[in-house]
Amino acid sequence: MDTEEIHQIINDAAQAYRGVIPDDRYHDPYMSMDELNHEMSDGVVFWGFEENKQLIGVMGIQDKIEVSLIRHAYVRTSQRKSGVGTKLLSHLMALTSKPILIGTWDSADWAIRFYVKNGFRLVSPSEKAKLLSTYWNVPERQIETSVVLCDSTFSR
Repeated sequence: MDTEEIHQIINDAAQAYRGVIPDDRYHDPYMSMDELNHEMSDGVVFWGFEENKQLIGVMGIQDKIEVSLIRHAYVRTSQRKSGVGTKLLSHLMALTSKPILIGTWDSADWAIRFYVKNGFRLVSPSEKAKLLSTYWNVPERQIETSVVLCDSTFSR
């Protein structure tokens, strides 16, 4: 899978955030190539879904000692609601026996609905802040404007 293709899909799909997430959190491009390379060097392993020899969706998984994080789940705008995200999520869930955590924007209601439909539940706001501070490297403003979902094996 080509890093440039991953970068293109992320930035295409992330346009859905424009005008939805706080303006101070959205920028264009949403993720720079340097940020993508940093994420990969920090242990995010991307998996992709191809159709007709074209990459149409990507999703990353990151090992964080006692949990696995699902990171950067994006499907090309033209392929949304076609089951690609569910297939990628199912594949990544099968790769780990650890509890899975997912962070997303609290205003990205479509993303939250997708994860809930796939068996995840929202954690409490206080637990969210602890988890984002522990397992992610994000600024305080992102912690304020995000949610965390967990699978059924996660307990604290």
